[in-house]
Order: sequence, then C-alpha cells, then structure tokens
Amino acid sequence: MLVALVLALLAAPALPAGAAYPADPLGSPMWTAHARTIFGDDPVRFDPRVKVLFPPIAENQRAFPVAIDARAIPGVRRMVLFADLNPIPLAIDYRPDHAQAYIATRIKLDQRTPVRGAVQLADGQWLVSGGWIDAAGGGCSAPPVSRVKGDWAQHLGEIRGEAWPLAGGDARLRLSFRHPMDTGFVANIATYHLETLRVQDAGGRALGDMEIWASVAEDPAITLMPMAKAGDRLTIDARDTNGRAYRAQVDVAKQSPAPAR
Repeated sequence: MLVALVLALLAAPALPAGAAYPADPLGSPMWTAHARTIFGDDPVRFDPRVKVLFPPIAENQRAFPVAIDARAIPGVRRMVLFADLNPIPLAIDYRPDHAQAYIATRIKLDQRTPVRGAVQLADGQWLVSGGWIDAAGGGCSAPPVSRVKGDWAQHLGEIRGEAWPLAGGDARLRLSFRHPMDTGFVANIATYHLETLRVQDAGGRALGDMEIWASVAEDPAITLMPMAKAGDRLTIDARDTNGRAYRAQVDVAKQSPAPAR
C-alpha cells in the first residue's frame, strides 16, 4: 500500500476538471498532491466542525496523540487521518459503519507538519480540518523500542482492550496492540505493520472497519465509539502485512468507570 501511495503521488496527473480543491489555510506544499490522491474528483471543503485534537508540540515524535471528533456532523461514513510532510502521510482510513464518528490514536512524526482529519459524508463530499505541529523529527526513521530491546517477537500480537457504556447506546472502546509498526526506513528492517482492523458485535455485524499504515505509532493504541451497550461482547479482528491474524473479545462493562478524584 505504501509503494502504491508513493507511486500515485509521483505519477499523479494534472488536476481533473471537477477537482478544484480549496486553497489550503495551512499553506502546505503537499496539500494539492494529497488532496488529489485521497479525494480525487470528490468535492472538498474545510470545515471547523471536524475537530482534530492534539497537543501543540510533539514531546515524543514517536508517539504523538491525535483524535478526530466529527460527532457533530451527521452522515459521516469515512474518516482519514494524515500528516502532510511524513514520508508515509496516511495513518488511518476508518469507516464507522455502526459507530460514532470518532477515532483516537498515536502517530509518528518525521518533522514539523500539518496533521489533518478528513471525513466523507454520504453524499460523497469531504470535510477537512487540522493544524501545524512542531516536532523535532525522526519519528518515522527511528528503530522501534521493542526492536532495540529485542523482545518484540515474544510479545507480538498481544491485545489489551476495555469498553464501557456511554449515554445514548454507544460504548467507548480502547484497544492496544503489541506490534513494532516498522516503517521500512530503518536499515535492515523491512516494512511490517498492522494493516486492517474490524470491530464486530456478537451477531457478526461490522461496527467499524479500518486500514492502518506504518505511520501509526509502535504498539498501536486506538479508541473508538461503537454502537454497543453494557454487557455486549465485541470481537476485534486484525491482520498485519505478513498475513498474521489477531483476534480478541472485549465485553462492554456494566457501568462507566468512576471519575478520578
């Protein structure tokens, strides 16, 4: 997927007649190239209702927390997280089939860059928002900690999860995976990362599907809001680029955790 994305960016033709992308309020040199690759001919506009939440400075460029919250927008069918100036710009492409339009994770940052969230509505149009992040750089080219320690293979595929009910028939699901999420930019270490993730309910209905790229931080942590209630059992299925499958089940707690005192 990374190779295909890079080739698409390098070989992208001139803008199609119907794709007059709006001027970028962030002034990124990569805006048009990424818009062409991700949005194609679909209509695009910037919209502050797409909340892209992050700290103003990247204290840890290997694991920078980002959330996209588009719950105030009806009809969201797809959510994309990307960083313009990363060598692997895309991080997550999420389809909240039966879930709230919300996702949180941690990504790598290779330099100062705009970080953006884009959501697609049922009518095909895209709404985009984001901001510049100051980062020291090197997050995509540094070896994973587990590779340095040498214990990655012993913990590969371990999954931890918890879920609790929210008001309105939804749940908050937190997942963490043990995986090196290799970018391929470290000498003698090939690209190796989680590639897909699906959350299903007990009846096998897909609540959310996503594609994942190596720009997501090592040992991925992902938070979603699927439609589930107290006592429901959620099944998580994932697969990495080596074809290894991962599965876990998480029961939605009977009540939300008590607030911290």
